[in-house]
Amino acid sequence: AKAVDAGLLEYDSDDNPVVVDKKKIEPIPALDHSSIEYEPFNKDFYEEKASISGMSEQEVAEYRKSLAIRVSGFDVPRPVKRFEDCGFAPELMRAIAKQGYEKPTTIQCQALPIVLSGRDVIGIAKTGSGKTASFVLPMIVHIMDQPELQKEEGPIGVICAPTRELAHQIFLEAKKFAKAYGIRASAVYGGMSKLDQFKELKAGCEIVVATPGRLIDMLKMKALTMTRATYLVLDEADRMFDLGFEPQIRSIVGQIRPDRQTLLFSATMPRKVEKLAREVLSDPIRVTVGEVGTANEDITQHVHVIPSDSEKLPWLLEKLPGMIDEGDVLVFASKKATVDEIESQLSGKGFKVAALHGDKDQASRMEILQKFKSGIYHVLIATDVAARGLDIKSIKSVVNYDIAKDMDMHVHRIGRTGRAGDKDGIAYTLITQKEARFAGELVNSLIAAGQNVSVELMDLAMKILDLIYVYDNFVPKLALSINRMGDLGPSVMQEKEVGRKAEEGAAVGVVEVCVELILVWVLDIIQNPVMLHLRLFKVEMLL
Repeated sequence: AKAVDAGLLEYDSDDNPVVVDKKKIEPIPALDHSSIEYEPFNKDFYEEKASISGMSEQEVAEYRKSLAIRVSGFDVPRPVKRFEDCGFAPELMRAIAKQGYEKPTTIQCQALPIVLSGRDVIGIAKTGSGKTASFVLPMIVHIMDQPELQKEEGPIGVICAPTRELAHQIFLEAKKFAKAYGIRASAVYGGMSKLDQFKELKAGCEIVVATPGRLIDMLKMKALTMTRATYLVLDEADRMFDLGFEPQIRSIVGQIRPDRQTLLFSATMPRKVEKLAREVLSDPIRVTVGEVGTANEDITQHVHVIPSDSEKLPWLLEKLPGMIDEGDVLVFASKKATVDEIESQLSGKGFKVAALHGDKDQASRMEILQKFKSGIYHVLIATDVAARGLDIKSIKSVVNYDIAKDMDMHVHRIGRTGRAGDKDGIAYTLITQKEARFAGELVNSLIAAGQNVSVELMDLAMKILDLIYVYDNFVPKLALSINRMGDLGPSVMQEKEVGRKAEEGAAVGVVEVCVELILVWVLDIIQNPVMLHLRLFKVEMLL
């Protein structure tokens, strides 16, 4: 694969981002903070409005329930209902209004008062929930309360994101609000000139949005110092762990004073992320919106079961004009070759389409995204490299041309529409008969999100369930039958020998043995590699 992230990330044949060239992003030792005399700073800027404090405990509980919010931790601030409840200065309120924000999203209602109170936060929310503003707006307040940066000081706020796409998106969002106060923000990620980034950081900035590896590069180059950093955000922590950035994250945390304010946001909460949260956050409040790892209920999902892969392109060509009438379309495919093939086919039919994957250099990718945002392109074909952090409000339809590698990735894919409470988003998923395993997961996800499940999808999902039922119920009979066959051993699979034994009545249940062995192999093929080895071992032991 072609290295596309200046030694940080490259993409495998399926365009999955992988960490490479570990020497370039070797973690740096933690600072001895006990030997550093840090200046005190304020974290609590929140004063509860009378309209919020006047609510009874029952009313607060009912309000949280209506928002599908669950909280845990001590002394949790009550959720707000309007941006005015947060006590933002007039300049910031004008900036919020300028961006078209009318009222807080669900995650913002609860996270804003918590973060403004100076508390550490674990935010677990579906993708597209508007969480970026939940940490950017309080960051502006936090920075404005501190003394101005002196020469070669800064940043004050540090935001880490897993991919350059997401880092760039957060950077643009932060700039919108920082501009009102003359706060400087810098984006630091691979694919761009290290020298230019070095110069920009040396000039000073209050906010740095970065991917972990490039931030460590800049720290090693002495482009910035963390002595003034007091506000740390780890966004999409689960994805950073997926990409192998845990050592780099811990290294960055070790450079920032222990009494900092730390916010961790994640769409899912695997055990490793949970462990990190316990270690680097102080008495955090956990805010969960909806079910962990479930799809956005604001997105209408349609799953189409098709006979084979060859039926996908005709389906897309037929449906695409109607989708474009509603807004822009994002199509996900699993391989770069498929992305290029779809682009070629659609271009040949006159569609305004572009492709986005790991073989595109950073400049080309940025140009493609800009043209897509500006309306030059109406259809974007992409691999999962674009699945996270792509925040384009004009996207009304997402098409999973190929199914995602797992349900978490599926959730993130379809989250590119229905952004921040937009209920017009539609997601289409094409699934073939050979993908019965994923069909079962889709059924569970659709039910959890309150979506309709088609008869065709349920039938496909039931295929795998039927096999598992047979497997679970006939394993004991398999063992019993083989035991009764005595010295027959592996020759059970030889048709003549099996027939002879059956005729002699020497082996009760020989037919069941044959059926079961076939089912074992079928299940081995359709289940994951770990289960494959376990099943083979079990069969070997039984034989």
